[in-house]
Amino acid sequence: MKVGVTGGCGFIGSHVVDKLKDARVEVRVLDSAPRPHRDDVECVAVDILDQEALDRATRGLDVIFHLAAYADVNNVVADPTGAVALNVLGTSRVLESARRNELRRVVLASTVWVYGAAREPRVDERSCFDPAATGHVYTTTKIASEMLCHDYKTLFGVPFTILRYGIPYGPRMRPSLVIPIFIRKALGGEPMTVAGDGSQNRKFVYVEDLADAHVLALAPEAEGQTYNIDGAEEVSILRIAETVHRLVGGKGIEFVPARAGDYGGKQVSSAKAAREIGWTPKVDFETGMERTVQWYLEQERTALRTA
Repeated sequence: MKVGVTGGCGFIGSHVVDKLKDARVEVRVLDSAPRPHRDDVECVAVDILDQEALDRATRGLDVIFHLAAYADVNNVVADPTGAVALNVLGTSRVLESARRNELRRVVLASTVWVYGAAREPRVDERSCFDPAATGHVYTTTKIASEMLCHDYKTLFGVPFTILRYGIPYGPRMRPSLVIPIFIRKALGGEPMTVAGDGSQNRKFVYVEDLADAHVLALAPEAEGQTYNIDGAEEVSILRIAETVHRLVGGKGIEFVPARAGDYGGKQVSSAKAAREIGWTPKVDFETGMERTVQWYLEQERTALRTA
């Protein structure tokens, strides 16, 4: 089997590549500016909005994992039309290449942010969305991308699987994410800023656990299915800050006004993924944070040695 990974040089994508290689799957990374973290995978530079180039880059693949997207909600707010183009049109380009090249599956990276449009507090893959309640352009782009997968299956027979990610954390995190921001501030002697009262909660999922789900999603029974891939325990933003303070030190916590359109968190069930493809998270939050902080500190030491 040969699998392509759009965004395979990114935070999550690079871990997906690792897990696929561990499973002895042949991998082709598709990225706009490949910066491979390992030298035993094929890398192709491609703009996913360029249909003809993407068609060429996906020839010979059996499955494509589509992770490339505007994933930082702050970037989405700064460039909403660009986010819609990359997230929605980009997904349609990937689906179209899959149709033209007769790929066996498209696996879409979605997000639990889509549940911001669900009215009920407890949600699973059957929950309905209210278009008036999406609350964020990022949420809308992911819902639209999921709908395109269903449309391409209905109209053209393109098989799909959708993975709705919980909030990932772990080694190789983007510097703009909350955990590395907190770590940098703690190391720099600045207070960590928490929006609102810090009670917003998510079931943070360790990135290697998240990546494991992609290998399991190759199973035949995952075709045509949507799975929540979320953490096992609810973790508040305040708890993250307190954990970083315990592991790193620093000046403590400062509270600031809440961010408009932020995903407030729902009680997301991942029972379907456990039942159908055997996925459950293995790394608890405290262990994952210890590994993340250790990785970050090692990166800081390496940067000092090479400066």
